[in-house]
Amino acid sequence: MSELKPLVLDVDGTFLKTDILYENFWAALGVHPWATIKVCAKYLTDPAGLKCALADIADIRTDLLPVNSDIKNLADQGKAAGREVVLASASYGPIVARLATVYGLSTTSFGTTKDVNLKGHAKAAVLVEYYGSGGFDYAGDSSADRAVWEHAENAILVGHHPSAAIKITHSGRNATEITDGWNFRDLLRGIRPHQWVKNVLLLLPLIAAHQFSFSTLFTVLLGMIAFSAAASSIYIVNDLLDLEADRLHPKKKHRPFASGAVPIKIGMLACVGLGAIAIALGAYLNPVFLAVIITYMALSLAYSLKLKRMRWIDVATLAGLYTLRVIAGAAAAEVYVTGYMLVFIFPVFITLGCVKRLTELTLATSDERLPGRGYSRADRGDLLNVAILGIVGALLIFFAYSFTEQAHGLYPTQWMLWVALVPIAAWLIRMVRLGYFGKQDYDPIVFALRDKRGLGLLMITLSMMFYAAGLWQEWFGF
Repeated sequence: MSELKPLVLDVDGTFLKTDILYENFWAALGVHPWATIKVCAKYLTDPAGLKCALADIADIRTDLLPVNSDIKNLADQGKAAGREVVLASASYGPIVARLATVYGLSTTSFGTTKDVNLKGHAKAAVLVEYYGSGGFDYAGDSSADRAVWEHAENAILVGHHPSAAIKITHSGRNATEITDGWNFRDLLRGIRPHQWVKNVLLLLPLIAAHQFSFSTLFTVLLGMIAFSAAASSIYIVNDLLDLEADRLHPKKKHRPFASGAVPIKIGMLACVGLGAIAIALGAYLNPVFLAVIITYMALSLAYSLKLKRMRWIDVATLAGLYTLRVIAGAAAAEVYVTGYMLVFIFPVFITLGCVKRLTELTLATSDERLPGRGYSRADRGDLLNVAILGIVGALLIFFAYSFTEQAHGLYPTQWMLWVALVPIAAWLIRMVRLGYFGKQDYDPIVFALRDKRGLGLLMITLSMMFYAAGLWQEWFGF
């Protein structure tokens, strides 16, 4: 490569492992959802106007954006050799300029203005006017960059562009290919299949109603698949809304979208696909289940956009989302769920929601508020008190349930229900204690289903309830 001619780098997908337009869209959506939707509709056919409008709604931290290490090394080598390293992008000009400043690149940069979307031939024209045809080397990653490669003395192709490389080589110029891309395993991490274990909550109504037929279990299994798809679609939305907060987190910064391992566009497509699967399965099962899953997705979206930043509202919303899984199980199997059961599990989930926040605060590295949340370490005492109130409320409601006619019909051995309160209380206290001391996962439900001692307490509780119901006698004759 020429040592004197400037090295011009595209930004989106080249210097960065992300796209500034999508970054800006999700940042804006997280700050002002309705305003973002309005400007997207207004500038649907005007990319330049859209980029400017989104930048006006929300700012993004260019120092946190994930960088392509290969291109960064190329830029560093160019600077060390005395070359001018310039950013030229279809992204909004002021953001491109700030990015160049962050990494000590040339003060000359090129980006989209309100009137010109600097992409493809428009970018080529500006660079030729500034440096002359063949007066620069250029690195890009998309088919739109072919117009620029045609005027570059040396072309750096990021990704897989075999036809462009052949064309450049045949013209007598150099073409350097830098492999780049994403893999399905990283996307799978973004979908979070390990979180699907939470959907075992759909089985609770069947266990409570003693309904264990194959047909019932099969419909609930379909419901669990639908909820898994729905939850994963929202997990992606949540990650995209939390890009900046995740990049400031010691562990979450390695998440696929925050780290740039998977492009935001791919995440958005996966989100739409998973949401469609969830709705289709919901429609197949029955209208009630469909209504529940739509409610779950709407509430989850509201949580991601706004509610998770509101103190106490976020914990109540988490409890509501867990409770909806139980309601969904009843709707899928078409079994009756007593109000006592719903009133019992809600304070249980309030407790677990507090445990989630306690864990995050205990593991936090500073006394500042958690990024994107409304809590700081000073709130640990209040969260602990609410968690304890949740435990007491759940146990009292369970005790009151044991005196109802339905409980007498399902659990003839009433005193065994009272004994079952002991392992229930022990499990809840264990969860709160471990969360308070930061000794569990950031998601208490996922932790609970991996915690051997906790699972032992839950199995003891289930065994006692089966005995109280006479199921052990019916199944095994004792």
